[in-house]
Amino acid sequence: FDSTNNMAVALTAALGAVARRVSGLVASRPPSMARAMHTAEIDPTRFVEQGRKIVCVGRNYSEHAKELGNAVPSEPLLFLKPTTAYITQGASVEVPSFCTELHHEVELAVVIGTDGRDIPEATAMDHVAGYALALDMTARNTQDAAKKKGAPWSVAKGFDTSCPISGMFSLSDPSAVRLWCSVDGETRQDGTTSDMIFSVPTLISYISKIFTLQVGDVILTGTPSGVSRVDPGQTITAGLKDADGNSVVEMTFPVVARQ
Repeated sequence: FDSTNNMAVALTAALGAVARRVSGLVASRPPSMARAMHTAEIDPTRFVEQGRKIVCVGRNYSEHAKELGNAVPSEPLLFLKPTTAYITQGASVEVPSFCTELHHEVELAVVIGTDGRDIPEATAMDHVAGYALALDMTARNTQDAAKKKGAPWSVAKGFDTSCPISGMFSLSDPSAVRLWCSVDGETRQDGTTSDMIFSVPTLISYISKIFTLQVGDVILTGTPSGVSRVDPGQTITAGLKDADGNSVVEMTFPVVARQ
């Protein structure tokens, strides 16, 4: 019995030593290596399933800021949506029970293809995998109440189905594309990204100094003027045309009450 017990003690000690060595190796691995090993498995074209965050930019078109009575920002105004906000064509935008005024906001989305932190503006576009068309659905009554209290916008902006989005596509020049949005066939928004206050490279560089950008992350770059209310039973259609006027993508989402 003593011999068996001694062998068990020795084996336990040996396993403990191995575990400590492995733990030490993992702990000593540079964070950048850890990120690379994790993100190597991420396919940016599958950002809806695999992406980890949606970074949104508010008031990036001066006319939109003015139409809501807001000051034009001197630096990018950021907020986040959870990836559970994503829906794609075939799903419906659901109006949550707390929302009495739902607004559409059509936006150019930037899909990140390479991890980056403190990215220089000059090399920011090297981190772009492609683009998508998105809608930033907003519970405006909830956002207005939050603004008056100085509270975050998470509830107003991050509820389920608040980020309808297309698949990824390429653009030769993201600074001169046309974004439009209609409700039941009536055009509500029609603007171009040339009116952005902060360009795509500027946004990528600025954001990366606050949040590490990772493969599959998405940046919503702001919306032109014309945002307006939608109600259950209506249908939102949004589209994007490139700098040459060619239609790149169009998507449609019905609006329903959340059950």
